[in-house]
Amino acid sequence: MPTVAFQGEAGAYSEQAAFDFFGGQAQPQPRPTFDAVFAETASGTCDYGIVPVENSLAGSVHRNYDLLMRHSLHIVGEVIVRVRHNLIALPGVELREIQRVYSHWQALDQCEKTLGRLLPGVERVQVYDTAGAVKMVLEEQRRDTAAIASKRAAELYNLPILREGIEDDPTNFTRFVVLGREPASPPPAVPCKTSIVFATRNTPGALYKALAAFALRDIDLSKIESRPLQGSPWEYLFYLDFIGNQTDEVCAHALAQLREFSTFVRVLGSYPRANMPA
Repeated sequence: MPTVAFQGEAGAYSEQAAFDFFGGQAQPQPRPTFDAVFAETASGTCDYGIVPVENSLAGSVHRNYDLLMRHSLHIVGEVIVRVRHNLIALPGVELREIQRVYSHWQALDQCEKTLGRLLPGVERVQVYDTAGAVKMVLEEQRRDTAAIASKRAAELYNLPILREGIEDDPTNFTRFVVLGREPASPPPAVPCKTSIVFATRNTPGALYKALAAFALRDIDLSKIESRPLQGSPWEYLFYLDFIGNQTDEVCAHALAQLREFSTFVRVLGSYPRANMPA
């Protein structure tokens, strides 16, 4: 029964990701910030942490990429959650009564067009978490306020859903990574993904040469993200996901070649690839 730290309140999409990955025996532990998730996983207060790293509509969660560099944690798994937003209010409230909507800024952005159609001129209020928005609606008891959050959040706080599936684009998925203090060791037959971070010299063609280590071996690169290298203005770290296990011979050779053209390479983890939800 692993304890799993996540950012937000009970009913958050991160909590759902924990259940999807670990099953019903997981014990999700809500934390106020991503920093707290990393810190408590690293200290052993929680067995694992789970954090979002990218959304199919909003892009990357840069804070969590930066935190991966600050902590000596390993990525031991990933899970993809279908994000389905719902408009939630107090019992008996009708749509015409709503004058403001609480939610996380990404959820508000992802429902922008639908909100404009359902509630023209409604005030949008950014809060720390989608499930936290539902908690605030319940605590404040304001009939003119609704929240955007998951169906599970509505069930946990026993509030009705005014409208289901209000996201503007149904292809709304968030990828979460699972953090552990020890690296994963997937069996050889398991399809894997590997995440790394590296830096190159600031010379012409340096990044091209680094990526050629994978291209020459037909290794599929599924994600690349650049972040500022702290303490070195205008220099960058590159976060890279590729298909394969670092222990595979072809991947091991690619990593060895990458180190020849890089000033820094760290393998964040090799772990089983997640399936897209139905």
